[in-house]
Formats: sequence, structure tokens, C-alpha cells
Amino acid sequence: MKRIAIIALLMSGMLGSARAQIDVSKLITGNQTSPEAIAAIHYGPEGKIIWIFYHAPSVTDSKTKVRRHVFNGPGALQPDGTVWRLGADFATVLHTDADLDLGGLSVPKGEYALYIDLDKGNWKLIVNKQVMDLRRGRPLWGIANHKGDTTNDPATELGRAALTMGRPAAPVETLKIALIRTGDTQGKLDIAWENVTASVPFTVK
Repeated sequence: MKRIAIIALLMSGMLGSARAQIDVSKLITGNQTSPEAIAAIHYGPEGKIIWIFYHAPSVTDSKTKVRRHVFNGPGALQPDGTVWRLGADFATVLHTDADLDLGGLSVPKGEYALYIDLDKGNWKLIVNKQVMDLRRGRPLWGIANHKGDTTNDPATELGRAALTMGRPAAPVETLKIALIRTGDTQGKLDIAWENVTASVPFTVK
């Protein structure tokens, strides 16, 4: 989604729920190599909103124009068995106005940082309660150091949910996260990038 559309959502209040803990405008970096993107959906007559705000990297390196090998096997940009920040720049944020069952994980309404444990191809979605860098007074950055270690702290994890793995019909150039309605109170979180798809069902309680 282009920045102008994100700003319009901010002004309309869609992402500025009274329940929100995080100032979404602080997540906008203007980095065009990993632009801001939003997946959003609502449920019920009262309009309970669920959204995911992330920065979407691409397979092709913006400087060298070389297609990178991102997942699976030797030489991957994100090695097997590591934790991935599920995007770029700031940590990816999940906001929910409703309590959720996310692939068997109970997620109370609120805001969370999302990461992925690649676990040698058996991905797990990590839901972490820490979304703010309290020392700096800003949203949490996705990585902690030059080695690429994420800011995910196991001590503040709410829990993990297993993802169903697959392959796209064609390679996906830019990271795509989607929230898809599958019923009156059901949905699916879909992730697609490069040669991998991953998904987990959720239910609005």
C-alpha cells in the first residue's frame, strides 16, 4: 500500500483505535526499498478491527538489482533455524480489537510484535507482548544488532502458533501479508514471499 493510502487510514482513525497503544504514524519510515504496508479486516456490527502493519522487503536487492536467495537451504539470506522479523525496519505489529484464537493460541485484544521461527522449514508465528522500545521511547526495531538477531525476547512472548507451509504458484517478489475472511467470525493470516507461503487460521471470540 502506498504511503498516501496509509496516511489516509491514519487520518480516518481506522488505525487509531482508542484501544491502540502504539502511534502508528511513528512506524512510517519512508524507506521505499521496504515500503509500509497494511493488512486489515473487521468483524461484527460493532466493527472490531484487526490489522497488521509491516514493512515489505523485496527479493531483488535495490542496489545491485540481483535477486537474492531468501529462504531454504545453503546461502539463504534468512538461514534455517533462525528467527525472522517478518518484514523490515520496525517490528511488524498486530493490533486486534477482539480476543482471538490464533491457530490454537489465545490472543487477548491488544497489540503485539510478530516474528517467525523458521525452525528448519516448520515455521512458527511468534506473538510477542513487547511492541515498544521503552529506552528510546519509540516502536521496537525489528533487529537488535548488525548480525541480524531480532528483538524478539522469549521472556515477553505470549506464545507461538504453527504455520501451514506451502509454495506459491510463482515466486513472490515483495513480501505480502494478508488477512482473509473465511467465515462470520473466522479468518486466515497469509504470508507469502519468494518461494514460500505460510498461513494460520484465526477465530474472533
